[in-house]
Amino acid sequence: MRRAIPAVLFLCLGTLLGCDAAKQKSPAPADAADRAAQSTPVEANPGGETAASDDRDTKPAGNAGAPQEPKVRKFTFAYQFRVKGLQASGDTEKNLVRAWLPCPSDNDHQQITRLDTTGPSEITETKEPRFSNRLLYFETTIPTSGEFSVSIPYEVVRHEVLRGESQLADRKVEPLGDDEREKLLAADSMVPTTGKPLALLAAVKLPKEKLALARQLYNVVDDHVAYKKEGTGWGRGDTNWVCDSGYGNCTDFHSLFMSLARSQDLPARFEMGFSIPTDKTEGPIAGYHCWAWFYLDGRGWIPVDISEADKFPAMKPYYFGNLTADRVMFSTGRDLELVPKSEHSPLNFLIYPHIEVGGKVLPKENVELQFAFKDKQ
Repeated sequence: MRRAIPAVLFLCLGTLLGCDAAKQKSPAPADAADRAAQSTPVEANPGGETAASDDRDTKPAGNAGAPQEPKVRKFTFAYQFRVKGLQASGDTEKNLVRAWLPCPSDNDHQQITRLDTTGPSEITETKEPRFSNRLLYFETTIPTSGEFSVSIPYEVVRHEVLRGESQLADRKVEPLGDDEREKLLAADSMVPTTGKPLALLAAVKLPKEKLALARQLYNVVDDHVAYKKEGTGWGRGDTNWVCDSGYGNCTDFHSLFMSLARSQDLPARFEMGFSIPTDKTEGPIAGYHCWAWFYLDGRGWIPVDISEADKFPAMKPYYFGNLTADRVMFSTGRDLELVPKSEHSPLNFLIYPHIEVGGKVLPKENVELQFAFKDKQ
């Protein structure tokens, strides 16, 4: 078993139930700010858009007519955690520890290489059946020390996604299959397609053209939701809750968007991962980030990152159709079934370890998380 990557910063799971950006608010990349200046304008919020809340500088637009090449970022990402405070007993069944972890996959926007992994036992790879997410799984027994650590490093090559209107005209896309369309138009347990979210559209004149419709829904969500993490209820991606509260984190923004999109016959999907800071070349990652995609016939999948648009209003045009390269995606979808089977799934979503001890879900207080990155030259 190889030596684990040195710890940078342990963060208690109890403080990490939301996106990283509230704690880790680095400036938006200058190249993405350029993209925003060159993107098709989007209607402003009722009070008008203001400068980004971190007072960062944005570069001038440059050659607006020139084709853009997607940016690429290469880095290592360490997914690490420590389980602590376990109490061994004489009961073999109660001593059994089972753990499921998300595992990032290759796709059109990222290439992933898993490096040498350390843990208390062999880690095997499985696949979640609903969305084909890669999962890592291991079983162990409670050690006499009552704790153990896991380290899973990855090499990541991540590409900027450019799907704004100017990039859509000549794209060749595969049609969405009937089964996939049905799945991505259906409600999830916390993402309804009827009821409260539709009340937000009651006074809105919705365009018939699908791309314009999606942009209108993007604006509706940004107008209704403020990025804020106060009290309880935020961070679960509960559309009805965010309809009532009017605030939340990235999970809440994009759950509401998916509810609205699906209600208007726009298939929508959810992606969960991590943002990579833009103001440093290595260091800790404070927590997860998520975003969403919607599908247009003839144009394919188009991303939105509405919580980032809310925090950085000058970037709002960019984040309708584009994603920076400063991220890595770990899992997609909601209501996920674990493999091997668990009595406690489906899970609302999976980004942090799901750990069971003696058949019971391990409390978050018993898990310390450490995520870190380092840019590669």
